[in-house]
Amino acid sequence: MRPQIKNYLSVTKKEWNGMVVLIILIAIVLLAPHMFQANHKDNIINFKAFDKAITETDKTGSIIADDNTSTANETTLPVNLFKFNPNNLPVADWLKLGLTDHQAHVIKHYEEKGGRFFTKGDVQKMYSVSPATYKRLEPYINLPDGPAYYTNKAKPGEVIEINTADSARLTMIRGIGPAFARRIVRYRERIGGFYNKEQLKEVYGIDKEKYGQIETGIAVDGKHIIKVNINTATFNELKRFPYLSYKQMDAIVAYRDEHGNYNDLTELKNIAILNDGILRKIGPYLVFK
Repeated sequence: MRPQIKNYLSVTKKEWNGMVVLIILIAIVLLAPHMFQANHKDNIINFKAFDKAITETDKTGSIIADDNTSTANETTLPVNLFKFNPNNLPVADWLKLGLTDHQAHVIKHYEEKGGRFFTKGDVQKMYSVSPATYKRLEPYINLPDGPAYYTNKAKPGEVIEINTADSARLTMIRGIGPAFARRIVRYRERIGGFYNKEQLKEVYGIDKEKYGQIETGIAVDGKHIIKVNINTATFNELKRFPYLSYKQMDAIVAYRDEHGNYNDLTELKNIAILNDGILRKIGPYLVFK
């Protein structure tokens, strides 16, 4: 028994050399991070110099950017500050003041939808105007001081149709600011329009309480809905619906391929994983040509 155990545990010289090499490699791998860290020193960022450079560029107006613009889109025209009334100010004059073409056209679009500037605060509330840009322009704005003029909101009893309104017009709804307006537009584009006011509860941040604040100020015209032909729609075209899972989309296409075109919404009930709740949600977006 003992010789058998000895033979079992014995190793050849070749095997022993291999074990030594393996142990050395493991040690190198384990020690490498510590050796690198000991010999590597992080560069210290001089934030004072960085802040100074930003301040100088802001004073010269050579860099003017906000959340909605990029360096590549900035105007290369020299900045020429002058007293101005922002109402009906031509795009060319906005460019002279240092705004980008994109920023200027956002403002003009706001005016085309009935927007108007009553106080300096109305200029500040434009999401295309960054705080730094407003600070530079504020002394030259020929309007009364004050916060955003509240009556720029829709009048009591006035409703906003949410399938056709752009983000600027949506901010006229009492309780809706620029951030909510952008979310509503993005969600509307994804689903193809709203057929019911309560679909706004599906927009991130609009809970039951927020919906109660805006409900009376909105209207929905279902004729603006973008519909999908369920008999020709591909899997990728069905992906626009947040109401369907990938498995359900696959099932819709597979059932159609096996049984032929759908004639109406009731035939979708033959797919076991589609319940009445889901069909009610997607039904208004489907056509059966």
